[in-house]
Amino acid sequence: MVRFRSQPAGPCPISDAPAHPPADDACLVAAARADPRAFGPLYERYVALVYRYCYIQLGEASAAEDVTSEVFLKALAGLRGFRDGSVAAWMLQIARHAVTDSYRRRRPTASIDAVGELTDPSPTPEAAAVVRAEQRALRAALAELPPEQHAAVVLQLAGWSGDQIATALDRSPAAVYMLRARALDRLAKALRRGGWTLGDVDDEQR
Repeated sequence: MVRFRSQPAGPCPISDAPAHPPADDACLVAAARADPRAFGPLYERYVALVYRYCYIQLGEASAAEDVTSEVFLKALAGLRGFRDGSVAAWMLQIARHAVTDSYRRRRPTASIDAVGELTDPSPTPEAAAVVRAEQRALRAALAELPPEQHAAVVLQLAGWSGDQIATALDRSPAAVYMLRARALDRLAKALRRGGWTLGDVDDEQR
């Protein structure tokens, strides 16, 4: 994965509070526009969220790393065309397109899981078959969701907070909460039709 080094973000307004608050996105974008070497702080702020989003969508670490690198290279190249809106929404848009392009280039070998860790690194063939079937069922159920519901759930699984999801989708936090609730209800019903149950998803993320 391409990694960007942190550089001083340049002169940004800070409060008189004893502890300096983190620079806001607009300040980081302005600094990176003035000097591309200052792109590091933006990268560090969003790389984990973008990577987890790509991993959930692609289900493969190496593919997620490649697409994440592509996202930030495109973001760096497109800084001057960014229209000072939500950086989270902008990153999500780039990531969505990059994931779609990746799907076109390759046939996915794994489906969406809950980003959980396998408790047994060497599952039996029978257990591995069950996991693959569960993942196929979840991917199929997610594919049935309307786009905003799909995005709300996938971003939640990727570790985005409720506020970050709301900013990225240009919705209020309350609207995002309702989107997720409706999405989880639809997912549960779709999975039950296939004989599966929906695992726990932390709906308390903020």
